[in-house]
Amino acid sequence: MRTVWCMITGCFGSWVLVALIVIPQAGLEVLLGMIAPLVVAIVSLPAMERTYKRDPKQLTNLMIQAFAGKFLLFGVYVTIVIGVLSLQAIPFVVSFTTYFVALHLMEALYLRRLFAN
Repeated sequence: MRTVWCMITGCFGSWVLVALIVIPQAGLEVLLGMIAPLVVAIVSLPAMERTYKRDPKQLTNLMIQAFAGKFLLFGVYVTIVIGVLSLQAIPFVVSFTTYFVALHLMEALYLRRLFAN
């Protein structure tokens, strides 16, 4: 659970920094680029931990199902934000990609630590 709080704190802290100092005119785009990857990470990390503790053999199946769900969810989300809401594409895509990669890296490091125990 500590990892989830670190993710939340890091994401919102970096968003505040970017929205207030770096590019204030794109604060909404950066926020929306952060929200979907963060919510998915908040949901998937505890699910992976529970599955691993219950039956480690089932973790691969869960991760494959999660990948398919993320693929669909992110596709719809990006289409809505860029197509329907007509927000600035570049700040949104950069934000989305950055948070997506950073949060998946945190998940990978957490799983590495979980497997080591």
